[in-house]
Amino acid sequence: MKTYLFQVELQQEADGRWSVWIPALKGLASWGHTKEEALRNIQDAAEAYVEDLVEAGETIPLEAGKVELIERPAVAVTV
Repeated sequence: MKTYLFQVELQQEADGRWSVWIPALKGLASWGHTKEEALRNIQDAAEAYVEDLVEAGETIPLEAGKVELIERPAVAVTV
């Protein structure tokens, strides 16, 4: 089992919503009414995206500075 930590980008929109995306996972983006909701949504989307890559036998992108690979199970905590 491996753990991938992906850098995310967050941006508050003019209407107050939060947009969030993962630069290393091309085309993956989400949003939320709060920063916390946006981060939960992108977490769910990233899990599905990576699962699809694995099932298709494709490589998970390891873009320098944007993804960290941990060769064992881990828990990420953001504060």
